[in-house]
Amino acid sequence: MITTPPHSTAPIGRLRALLTGHARPYTRPGSRSAIAKQERHGPVEVGPLGLAGDEQGDPRVHGGPDKAVHCYAWAQYAPWREELAGNAQAQALLARPGAFGENFCLDGIDESQVCLADQWQIGSARFEVSQGRQPCWKLSDRFDVPDMARRVQDSLRTGWYLRVLQPGRVQQGDGVTLLERPFPQWPITRLLRVIAERDCTPDTLRAILALPLPPSWQRLFTRRLEHASAEDWSARLDGRPS
Repeated sequence: MITTPPHSTAPIGRLRALLTGHARPYTRPGSRSAIAKQERHGPVEVGPLGLAGDEQGDPRVHGGPDKAVHCYAWAQYAPWREELAGNAQAQALLARPGAFGENFCLDGIDESQVCLADQWQIGSARFEVSQGRQPCWKLSDRFDVPDMARRVQDSLRTGWYLRVLQPGRVQQGDGVTLLERPFPQWPITRLLRVIAERDCTPDTLRAILALPLPPSWQRLFTRRLEHASAEDWSARLDGRPS
């Protein structure tokens, strides 16, 4: 259980970099992606669908109110640089924020220190942690590592998403203030581990389904409970039809 005081005015983290990108043709026929994002300097407006100037290549699975902003922890870059030490393309990506297509690169917090439904103040905007990221094959192509998406999933260093509760402005250097933490027993890593380990334990799934899940996760965990089996990851991780 995470016990960070929910009403402390001290920031729990800081916005190291803020990034947006335009959707462009990607590595495979018919695919598009905005994963190659660029840093923004100065205030940026944020609304219900995310940062001004940011796009998604495939709105069926990316973006929307429950995935308005993608976060990734800068502290997680170091283990990736070590794990991918012999890969020049990966090292170039990992030299600066944005390697994972994130909008917010954050100092001071990672998936083990962020809980589902946490509410944050950043700049003049208010956010809520909505879910963890389930990585897809586009990361494998970006890093030139065939199993990169699976590695990211198994590592639990996936990043997480925010929904926007109150539009406003954010900028590089803003602090992250924790306003509310209703589920301290459910850090993002705990939920990611259930997914990655294909856990179908009924009691675990029922406890998760009692949480305020986004529709995609509600469907995922409901199906596991109903069928006592995990979903097929072929399309997401490998880009193959399921």
